[in-house]
Amino acid sequence: MWYFRSPEIVFGEDALDHLCHIEGTRALMVTDEVMSRLGFVEIVKAKLAEAGLECTVFDQVEPEPSLQTVRRGAALMLEQKPDWIVGLGGGSALDAAKAMWILYERPDLAPEEINPLDDLGLRQKARMVAIPTTSGTGSETTWAVVLTDTEEGRKISTGAPECTPDIAIVDPVFAAQMPPRLTADTGLDALTHAVEGYTSTWHNDFSDGLCLKAAQMIFSYLPRAYANGDDAEAREKMHNAAALAGLGFINSLAAAAHALGHSLGAVFHVPHGRLPYTIQFNARGGQPTRCADIARFLSLPAADDQQGAASLVSAIRDLERKVEGPLSIREALPDVTPDEFAARLDKLVDNAEMDATIVASARDLSTYDTRRLFEYAYEGKDIDF
Repeated sequence: MWYFRSPEIVFGEDALDHLCHIEGTRALMVTDEVMSRLGFVEIVKAKLAEAGLECTVFDQVEPEPSLQTVRRGAALMLEQKPDWIVGLGGGSALDAAKAMWILYERPDLAPEEINPLDDLGLRQKARMVAIPTTSGTGSETTWAVVLTDTEEGRKISTGAPECTPDIAIVDPVFAAQMPPRLTADTGLDALTHAVEGYTSTWHNDFSDGLCLKAAQMIFSYLPRAYANGDDAEAREKMHNAAALAGLGFINSLAAAAHALGHSLGAVFHVPHGRLPYTIQFNARGGQPTRCADIARFLSLPAADDQQGAASLVSAIRDLERKVEGPLSIREALPDVTPDEFAARLDKLVDNAEMDATIVASARDLSTYDTRRLFEYAYEGKDIDF
């Protein structure tokens, strides 16, 4: 038995106007200082005011939100008693909003105790609206929560089905402000969600179509959005693709690329949307990886799974070149010497092996495999094991 979960999704031009019609008395917006500085917070507050809602703003969410930040936000919610939680921003703000919402409803929990197995009993106090301003994480359509334990230097991948937002507002108006580098990084993140959601061992009929369509849209529209931020069609399609990819992978599961990427992000603070190496690793395992399906959907050569995987890897690398992305960890971390990277390898491997997403990988990873994947990805070497 399986379940498919989704928010009510309001998308397209002027989707933000939906806020004018929600019913409630008080909202608490979770966001970051950049959203305040750009004026996005005031735009959302004005829409909420039209609906008759007072709004308090917590704009202290940092990139890769910490457990401490989540506790502070939850404490403010307990003080303000909102009946709507409004997440505004990229994945960090939306994930933080979900975690704060859980602790607001369940103040007996610590952030690190959030898990998908317990009955949390949410929506006794509030519901949640998620408004993404980047086209990448798909957090607006998922129940995933990624937090950072700053003391241990690792990311915690958690969440609970109950914290799927009630409403996701996918309005491209905010995404139009993304600079090229952020456009590329978030777009590649969304592609990772789509590919891993389709190839993970927890894939299913309901998530498959979403992942395939998202991947197709990203290959078509990411180069356009990167080359011309004023391309309204490309911006809208990428925003929709990110939401579709999020909806797809959360109803299957991400896999090894996320486990390794989360670890790399926690230790070195780089985006985690890089997956050719894990595709190559899976393809050498001797079992079907479903990469041929994706390749055929993208009109790439795919006579069998091996050729499909090779075609997909080649296409991803070509896409990364088009958006001027790094093709190796070494390129992504030019200030980190090989010796410095080697010194952190044990931590990288430990973090990856503790990440929940690693369990759904198409090929099992030993500690030795995980270590070698990091080493090969650092150098940009094709996987031969």
